[in-house]
Amino acid sequence: MSLLVIGSVAFDAIETPFGKTDKIIGGAATYISLASSYFTDKVNLVAVVGGDFPKSEIQLLENHGINTEGLQIKENEKSFFWSGKYHNDMNSRDTLVTELNVLENFDPIIPESYQDCDYLMLGNLAPQVQKTVIERLEKRPKLIAMDTMNFWMDIAMEPLKETIALVDVLIINDEEARQLSGEYSLAVAAKKIMALGPKTLIIKKGEHGALLFQEEKVFFAPALPLEVVFDPTGAGDTFAAGFISYLAGQDDVSFENMKRAVIHGSAMASFCVEKFGTAKLIGLNQEQIDERVQQFIDLSRFDLVNT
Repeated sequence: MSLLVIGSVAFDAIETPFGKTDKIIGGAATYISLASSYFTDKVNLVAVVGGDFPKSEIQLLENHGINTEGLQIKENEKSFFWSGKYHNDMNSRDTLVTELNVLENFDPIIPESYQDCDYLMLGNLAPQVQKTVIERLEKRPKLIAMDTMNFWMDIAMEPLKETIALVDVLIINDEEARQLSGEYSLAVAAKKIMALGPKTLIIKKGEHGALLFQEEKVFFAPALPLEVVFDPTGAGDTFAAGFISYLAGQDDVSFENMKRAVIHGSAMASFCVEKFGTAKLIGLNQEQIDERVQQFIDLSRFDLVNT
């Protein structure tokens, strides 16, 4: 099934306790597209870059089977750039530089060849842009998933809620869930957020796993205890990619399959953090992915012993 990915394709400069990088390729749509390419064979990208974006990086996306017809190139402008420094706990960071550049006035154009999309992943962007994408589709996809962040809750809460009301799945972290709902308990927060419109909610808890909510059903997926986390940038995007692209590849949006999709999303995110940027998402093979998924299964599987 076809997956339409909307988001940023950009430059990042990252510093962690394990080292630092100069400008490398980043952006939500980059992580989502690369990770999704392992689970569904039709990934269509809509994003915008400047004339400074290397053609070789666009070719890399295409080599992963990603359709870049919807990637706008503004030759006389610069690409979005973000720079950040992570603290020793790797859970918190300081933003050093944010340059919107081409993203400031991004108008998402949906090519005609993308109009048959079955699944839609709205990467983190201004909620008005995400809503525009939904409105520009000629038919509603089978499933619309959306990522957002606390920045939009701070400056655009009402437009954000309007967009959330249009989606099937919302994917946010625990801090964002508490801010959006005004509730500390994640179980209570989930009910309030799903009342805004989405039937399904995923709350990411970083190194503590992820929660999947739908109606009264709840599923918890653990995080893999990795020995080294080099760079958490893009891990949330990669998780979202593994989740929705697994659903698209199976063409099954049942709650039981969503459980499996959460595990696959967690597995892809665990790859992402092992190297800087998107490096670990390039050139994976099915055996590596299957082994990593099995590690997650083994981590939480047990048998009750009768006494």
